[in-house]
Amino acid sequence: MERKTEDVVRRGRLKGERSGEMMHFLSSMDADRCIADADILVDMAHVLMLAKKNIIGKETAKQLLGALLGLYDNGIPDFVFDDRFEDIHAGIESYLVSSIGEDAGGRLHIGRSRNDEVATCIRMRVREDIARQLAILVSLRGILLDLAGDHTGTVMPGFTHLQHAQPTTLAHHLLAHEAAFARDFERLCGAYSRTNRCPLGAAAFASTSYPVDRELVASLLGFDGILDNTMDAVASRDFALEVLSDLSILMTHASRLCEELVLWSSRFVRFVELDDAFCSTSSIMPQKKNPDSAEVMRAKAGSVLGAAVAAQAIMKGLPMSYNRDLQELTPALLRGIRDAKHSTRILADMLSSASFNTEEMAAEAGRGYSTATDLADLLVQKYGMAFRTAHTLVGRAVSKGSLDLATLDRVAREEGFSPLSDLGLTQQEIDAALDPVAAVDRRRAPGGPSPFAVKVSLSERRAVLDRDSRFLDEKRNALSEAVRRLIADVRREAGA
Repeated sequence: MERKTEDVVRRGRLKGERSGEMMHFLSSMDADRCIADADILVDMAHVLMLAKKNIIGKETAKQLLGALLGLYDNGIPDFVFDDRFEDIHAGIESYLVSSIGEDAGGRLHIGRSRNDEVATCIRMRVREDIARQLAILVSLRGILLDLAGDHTGTVMPGFTHLQHAQPTTLAHHLLAHEAAFARDFERLCGAYSRTNRCPLGAAAFASTSYPVDRELVASLLGFDGILDNTMDAVASRDFALEVLSDLSILMTHASRLCEELVLWSSRFVRFVELDDAFCSTSSIMPQKKNPDSAEVMRAKAGSVLGAAVAAQAIMKGLPMSYNRDLQELTPALLRGIRDAKHSTRILADMLSSASFNTEEMAAEAGRGYSTATDLADLLVQKYGMAFRTAHTLVGRAVSKGSLDLATLDRVAREEGFSPLSDLGLTQQEIDAALDPVAAVDRRRAPGGPSPFAVKVSLSERRAVLDRDSRFLDEKRNALSEAVRRLIADVRREAGA
């Protein structure tokens, strides 16, 4: 059968053999392996619709559905992916013609084009990929929330410009990352809704004269509806651009977290110990433990961004409607999806197995005069000083190397003010203001780092995560149910 199977698409208009290099150059088979299963489902839904609309006869539909079921149940033969076929769609159609004859197999493509077919298959594959990425994000966010719950009282330094800024808690820091990943979840949900629209029935771009039922096909395949304009349906790939853009933002967030893990695991900082499974050693330096997984993840963020830029560059100069250039977009799309999926899944595992050095964090929290703002606030709140004045006096004292009462009094006199001790300021008040644990506890505003504020945030974030998890379950169950119903319909109509 393999020897007799020819590309039935090419044989009409075009003659002559193409070189192996040319066939490989034009073929999309490498990427098409990722959408082959979707293509079988698309074929099944299309045939069911053709039969229901009496465009093909019941016996023809039975033969086609039976052959497609064979591919679904037993797998697609390897030779169908051969480069002599330009794409998987031509390969499968050619296989069906060779298997059940042209009178039946040659009717598969009635009322459609490869243009709307491939667009449908890609959307089906991408919506599954989005759902998988959303599931990983649910897991990652859950791990961050659990870690935050364990560390509501773990005081640590907060940084701006990588310099000691103000003390915070590890829980507060982790919640900041969770908030970013939650927005990534929201963006991908929006991308899912715009991806889950069915192009089939658009044909080449101008629809078809056959009385096709586009809504029926969309329903059979689990889409939320059709793409209305048939030219837009085959020519648009903005859903792919959106997904890649969203994933590049997601990977930027992942890379920022990985950068911190790299810094925090260094001997200079010693805030975290990564599990050995996510580290490597040196081929020459036996003492080394390198945070390689986090480093590679930073690089993968660049790869995903590169895929997004490549896809955008392919699309930017294309006229309406379908152009073969779009074939080159698919590998970039799949590469970006793959790298983001693997990276975030590994990041979740790396975080869940990491151990945090809370003692080192606490010891570092008050260094670098990180609570100087609290002292300035004390001068404002209790002694009625203008904030800028208090800011100046405390800053001058820091420059002299001490925030004790004597230094503050000296600075005040130099700036033309009365000594602060004359106002009633005591060393005990200064010490209380500068205590990092107390400084954190005072920050109880919504979203702040105090244990009280963090516990409120945790409760709210867990509620959001539960809602997002339920939403994801609904979408995944809907897709699974659509496939189940489709296969059941096909088996019934095929008499299987």
